[in-house]
Amino acid sequence: MKINNQKTVEKDELTGDKLLSGHESDNIRELDNSLPKWWVWLFILTIVFSVIYIFVFDVIKVAPYQQDEWKNEMAAAGTNASGQTSLVADTTLIAMSDAPSLEAGKEIWLKQCKVCHLEGGQGLVGPNLTDNFSIYGCKYGNLVHITTVGAPEKGMISWKTQLSETQIKQVSSYVVTLQGTTPPNPKAPQGEPCK
Repeated sequence: MKINNQKTVEKDELTGDKLLSGHESDNIRELDNSLPKWWVWLFILTIVFSVIYIFVFDVIKVAPYQQDEWKNEMAAAGTNASGQTSLVADTTLIAMSDAPSLEAGKEIWLKQCKVCHLEGGQGLVGPNLTDNFSIYGCKYGNLVHITTVGAPEKGMISWKTQLSETQIKQVSSYVVTLQGTTPPNPKAPQGEPCK
């Protein structure tokens, strides 16, 4: 019904709120309420955040995406994208050969390493370190690197928080002295043959 070119406003009988015309389903009519102010401001803030996010990450590229940041962290920790330890190591390192360093390395070996590699290095949980095969590289630098960062996928922990850099080099030097020995019951070769 029109009066003076104006529509009549239908109101809800209980609340007196204005009803929307044409919004009816199963005899249920929709009220013409305004959205709550907190909701409107939250919506506006999400749009502003989205614009800033796109600008920072896609337009001026001042911040890396999460996956790029993760790859950078993995590279810094010495692991590849699949989480396996990489073979990136300082191959210019030379094993210590003086008696005090080797003796210190042996003490560390007996306290920390023999549980997984056994006393003679023949391997138990860890690989055989006396044969001419290696999973993570044949150079002394590879050995220092894997001792430092560990190999979680193989069960080896990172020793960088428990041993100093010198201690890691000492125990790695001691491992070099085990190579070529013939302990009893050696574990089968693992990895690639060393040349």
